[in-house]
Amino acid sequence: MEDELLATYLERFQLTHVFDAHLRRHLERVEVEPGDYLCRQGDDAKHLYLLVEGKLKITHMSAAGRRLVLSFKHPFDLIGDIEYVRRIPLMNTVEAVTPVQVFRISYAALEQVGTDNPAFLRFLLETITMKFELKSHSMSFNLLYPAEVRLASYLLSMTPEQQMLPVTDLVDAADLIGTSYRHLNRVLLQFSREGLIDRTKREIKIIDRAGLMARVGESIYE
Repeated sequence: MEDELLATYLERFQLTHVFDAHLRRHLERVEVEPGDYLCRQGDDAKHLYLLVEGKLKITHMSAAGRRLVLSFKHPFDLIGDIEYVRRIPLMNTVEAVTPVQVFRISYAALEQVGTDNPAFLRFLLETITMKFELKSHSMSFNLLYPAEVRLASYLLSMTPEQQMLPVTDLVDAADLIGTSYRHLNRVLLQFSREGLIDRTKREIKIIDRAGLMARVGESIYE
C-alpha cells in the first residue's frame, strides 16, 4: 500500500525517473498535524523530506531573538536539501500550516544509493538553484511593492482552502512582509472598509478573494 502511494505521488510530480528503486526502498511516509514541527532550527539534519501534501511554514530565529517568517512551501518541494549538500545543522524551523504528508529518506541512505544516481543529483541541483531564484524574487517584491500588496498576497497564501485566518497569525504576517504590526493593522482596516475582508477579535474572514487577487496580480508567498 505504501509503495503504491509513493508511486502515485512520484508519477504525479513527474519524479519517477529521479527516485529509482534503490532510493524508493528507503523512503518512508510521515504525517504532520497543523501546528506541529517537521524539524527545528539548530537540530542535527538527518533526513531529506519530500513534501507531497499540505502546506509548511518556514521560519528562522535571528541572533537577536526575532522570529522571521521566510516562506511557505507547497507540494512538490524538498526540505533539508541544502543541509544535506553542505552538511550543516538545520537552518530553519519547519511547521505544518495544514495537515501535511511527506516522505523522508535519511542522509545515510542517500550517501549509499543516491550519489551514483545522475538524475537525482541533477534534480537536487535544480531544486536548490530554484530556491535561490525564488528568494531573490521575494526580496525584490518586498522592496518594490507597497505593504497592502504584500499583505493581500499573504492573506491569499494563508487561506488556500478556507476563508478564515486566525488573528494570532498577524505577527507572522508583519514579519514576512517586512512591516510593523501597527501599519499592518492600518492596512487591514483599509481592506475592511473596501469590503475585501471582515475582521473580528479572533479571526479574519476573506470576503472578496477576487478583489484581493486583483490587488496582488501575483502571489510571492507561495
